[in-house]
Amino acid sequence: MTGILKVNSIQSPSTNDDITLDPNGTGDVIVASGNVGIGTTTPSSYNSGADDLVLATTGSTGITIASGTSNNGSLFFADGTSGADQYRGYVQYEQNNNAMAFGTNGVERFKIDGSGQSYFFQAPQNSGQANFYSATEWAISVRRPSAGSAGHIRFENGSSYVGGITTSTTATQYNTSSDYRLKENVTYDWDATTRLKQLKPARFNFIADADTTVDGFLAHEAQVVVPEAVTGTHNEVDDDNNPVYQGIDQSKLVPLLVKTVQELEARIAALEAE
Repeated sequence: MTGILKVNSIQSPSTNDDITLDPNGTGDVIVASGNVGIGTTTPSSYNSGADDLVLATTGSTGITIASGTSNNGSLFFADGTSGADQYRGYVQYEQNNNAMAFGTNGVERFKIDGSGQSYFFQAPQNSGQANFYSATEWAISVRRPSAGSAGHIRFENGSSYVGGITTSTTATQYNTSSDYRLKENVTYDWDATTRLKQLKPARFNFIADADTTVDGFLAHEAQVVVPEAVTGTHNEVDDDNNPVYQGIDQSKLVPLLVKTVQELEARIAALEAE
């Protein structure tokens, strides 16, 4: 008959020990003052925040969670016995698709899928935000092994590609979707010079950097002329009356600048021809 558990001796409880299972005569499993030790007779000597169950060896140590090929292996952090309180925080391996998920406050926040792709989530899952902080060097470093052209970051809205960051051997490209097949009502006959003169280039310093003067635009002024270059709303605030600041992508001004130069060059050529 095959036994599930073989116990050579059960020691009588001492002052601190409730029970000791001692098949090898070394105190293999001990329950001491409510703390369970495997491989140690003093589980309470470890950090009091995590000494309820202690596995100790002099070599590599681990716990295996084996689950079915279409089921999950889970480690839950609970603060209650109903609803999401049963799994306020969790680490879960999904055997059916070989993905590892991490949750906080009862919601999945981060996942690594079976191909190694990583996803950051907020609730709902189709929206996410990742925050990276580094006290030294780079907060984020993206490297591709290829020495030639390579894609680094891809931007999508829904399932549509809208831009990305790529590199060549020596340079970086910041790309926005621009294929002619995405566009209609294309015209080349428009007055750029008049619009350009409405822009108000300025020199200023940022309040947070009073000693540095830079060239640029006030976002709401540029928005009147080239609205696609500016994000946000003039004087916007949040529900707590905190400012929601506007931003500007000055590269969106380039077509206006190029068209104006072309118009000026045509006028100069016409004057020289007289």
